[in-house]
Amino acid sequence: MRLIKRYANRKLYDTKAKRYIAQRRVAELIKKGEAVKIIDYTTGDDITASVVSRLLGEENDSTANGVPTGVLVQLLRKGGDTLTDYAKKYTSLWQSAMTMAEDEVDRLVNRLVKNREISLAEAGKLKKDLSNYGDHLKMWIGEKVDHRVNEILDRTNLATKDQVKHLTDQLETLNRKIAGMEKVIFNKKPGKRRDA
Repeated sequence: MRLIKRYANRKLYDTKAKRYIAQRRVAELIKKGEAVKIIDYTTGDDITASVVSRLLGEENDSTANGVPTGVLVQLLRKGGDTLTDYAKKYTSLWQSAMTMAEDEVDRLVNRLVKNREISLAEAGKLKKDLSNYGDHLKMWIGEKVDHRVNEILDRTNLATKDQVKHLTDQLETLNRKIAGMEKVIFNKKPGKRRDA
């Protein structure tokens, strides 16, 4: 495990490489799968989770609070859409299982009709009842997955794409204003010619 110490001036020191290390390099190490532990030099506290959440925040314009370090490291390694991807896969898995169950119900009901254990009318009602139950179960699973993903996203306080776009637009506007101000200041310096 690579031990990194954070000093009071917020600089990070890699004890393995015996040199200071940039936060971006820490993120690279984590993404490559290296085990990293970050401690506060003054207190000796393990601050890996807070540093990784900040790295994740810088990486995805977000921050994370109260989420286990392992989850944060996985998010940093795989990117901010990891939770959503897992939720989609999980929901897809359940939907596939439910579709397989529906197919099995159809076969079972058809066999019951073929063996004259139930009538066609009873078969239709049974399929409808089981289908309704399956639909309710699918909806329940989807709601549970959505709820859990939203709960985790709330804890990590991930920024939405709209929020990131809004901040990016604001930064671009500020950059244009700064460039304009620099141009005005440069043109007002003594000995400089003003352009029309």
